[in-house]
Amino acid sequence: METIGFEEQIKMMFRPRDQQSMRFAFDLWSYDDVTAHADDILARVREGTMPCDRPWPKEQVDTFQNWVAAGKPR
Repeated sequence: METIGFEEQIKMMFRPRDQQSMRFAFDLWSYDDVTAHADDILARVREGTMPCDRPWPKEQVDTFQNWVAAGKPR
């Protein structure tokens, strides 16, 4: 299984619109911020409440979940 990296896969899943709308709380393009809030982000994408305009496809949720489970590699 290929390692999922923040810069190569995770950061790219957050659109500019997502990053701007969450800027008040944390930066979705920041490794440190996303790792600090990964459990909350994962819960929200699983529920389909993040991003606010449409849920992520299952494959995208799975990728984020696998990244968290792998220890959130940079």
